[in-house]
Amino acid sequence: MHHRTSRRTLLTATAATAVAAAAGMASAPGALASQGSAHSSHDSAATTRRLKRLISRMSLEEKVGQLFVMRVYGHSATDPDQADIDANLAEIGVRTAAEMIAKYHVGGIIYFAWAHNTRDPHQIAELSNGIQRAGLAGPSGLPLLISTDQEHGIVCRVGEPATLMPGAMALGAGGSRSDARRAGQIAGAELAAIGINQNYAPDADVNVNPANPVIGVRSFGSDPQSVAGMVAAQVKGYQSAGIASTAKHFPGHGDTSTDSHTGLPVIGHSREQWAELDAPPFRAAIAAGIDSIMTAHIVVPALDPAEDPATLSKPILTGILREELGYDGVVVTDSLGMQGVRTKYGDERVPVLAVQAGVDQLLNPPSLDVSWNALLAAVKSGEVSEARLDESILRILRLKTKLGLFDQPFVSAAGVDRTVGTRAHLAQADRIAERTTTLLANESRLLPLSRRSHRNLLVVGADPASPSGTTGPPTTTLAGAFNELGFAATALSTGTAPTKAAIDAAVAAARDKDAVIVGTYNVSATSSQRTLVTALTATGVPVITIAIRNPYDIAQLAGTGHRAHLAAYSWTDVELRAAVRVIAGRARPEGKLPVPVQRADDPSKVLYPVGYGLTY
Repeated sequence: MHHRTSRRTLLTATAATAVAAAAGMASAPGALASQGSAHSSHDSAATTRRLKRLISRMSLEEKVGQLFVMRVYGHSATDPDQADIDANLAEIGVRTAAEMIAKYHVGGIIYFAWAHNTRDPHQIAELSNGIQRAGLAGPSGLPLLISTDQEHGIVCRVGEPATLMPGAMALGAGGSRSDARRAGQIAGAELAAIGINQNYAPDADVNVNPANPVIGVRSFGSDPQSVAGMVAAQVKGYQSAGIASTAKHFPGHGDTSTDSHTGLPVIGHSREQWAELDAPPFRAAIAAGIDSIMTAHIVVPALDPAEDPATLSKPILTGILREELGYDGVVVTDSLGMQGVRTKYGDERVPVLAVQAGVDQLLNPPSLDVSWNALLAAVKSGEVSEARLDESILRILRLKTKLGLFDQPFVSAAGVDRTVGTRAHLAQADRIAERTTTLLANESRLLPLSRRSHRNLLVVGADPASPSGTTGPPTTTLAGAFNELGFAATALSTGTAPTKAAIDAAVAAARDKDAVIVGTYNVSATSSQRTLVTALTATGVPVITIAIRNPYDIAQLAGTGHRAHLAAYSWTDVELRAAVRVIAGRARPEGKLPVPVQRADDPSKVLYPVGYGLTY
């Protein structure tokens, strides 16, 4: 115990500035920390000397562990439910998060809703505190980086009652860097209050491929400079709240038709195209002081002729990211359980090759035991030098110092109550969302709908599962929002692939209504969602469609007879409620397309260009 305390004392002086800033953010979310002065103090020579002394006293096993960020099942670090204990034993060989930390000395843990880590804010805060207690109980008393993917929009691990913000493409449609920064500040303050100190956001990919199956609305848009501005704003927002931000997925995942979760995408951009299209957002993130950058499991032959995944590519991570772009922060892999990084090499080689390429944090390997022991063996054999290992540990500990984790790793229940899901935060989220809703069609000025002429509404369409597991379903959310504004709306879920019976039921229900609202979800040329819209318009009742994910749906709905169309960019409640306020005239549509929408019958022709959007 004395040994641990002395190490914490060693770092207190250099961490004090960061802790004070972080503590101030917890009590006053949105206040701006001084990034410049903090950055210079944390990177001082004195801090580096202290951290190097700490590293020199760590065992080799502790050093290897610091590079791993691992999932773990359960709502508690020491007392999870039996089903989660069983899952941990099966996948990791331990019962709890505390046991995993004690055995493997991991430097970080990632939260997932499906791992039962994120039930509610107070539970998350106590889980975080339990994880930090376990870290401090180790030989060197090291706090952990606790991370999650809280991009907002369609990727969101922490749900209501925390404040849910519009996602990246919605913010891109809003076009306001101020809104993007404020969204990051609010979201970052709430994450910090529940003990999550590293967020894997924002997405810095430039989505130039409408068929991209993995990025899409997770990107701010298709224009590199616009995306760069929004990325920088979000980085400053998150990090002003005292947490680490992560730009992803380097060197750029925006032009792929393969999902790297299930395959290994190949990007055909030339070196010049990469510099023009993919690089600007990452350059902007680095200029904004980004704390961490996540790699992509993609092959870019123009950047690495060996055609290794970028995660395992020294020419890309060291040659380009470190040397050419001058980045010396933390580099974290995308999940090592994804097929894209496992295709070419075995699981025991991946962590070794990643570290040799320039990676600092190894995220979520399929088997921690296999990966941890493989890296340990590589260091013992000399394949990976201990000096190379120390470089990564120094970056990781610098970040932990900057975030104040050595001095104050714990969060409080009072801080949760003061910060998470406050009325002020929720109201700001609503206002930001209103500025993102994009009106693409409004025949005969049907919108805004009047309660006098169009009071009785039917809401049908897709009901995809909530990204966070805490909101929706979309048809119910839409109908409820209309009812709150004085309409009489009924919800009828027809799904993403409506059957003939579902379509017939919707047509029957529409006959006595004044208007029908249809939530569409990634409509394809053969989708029965198109059949649904056509059948509803044939009733003579005006049909309004809302694309609740990708904004390309309107191209596939050409000729169906719908009277108005909006893009909401996500099916989370905050964006759906904003769309309803726009339809009802309680807010003006202000969003502009951040990506072009091509014609369905001729993708070489643009139907709606970047910047298009109607208003009233």
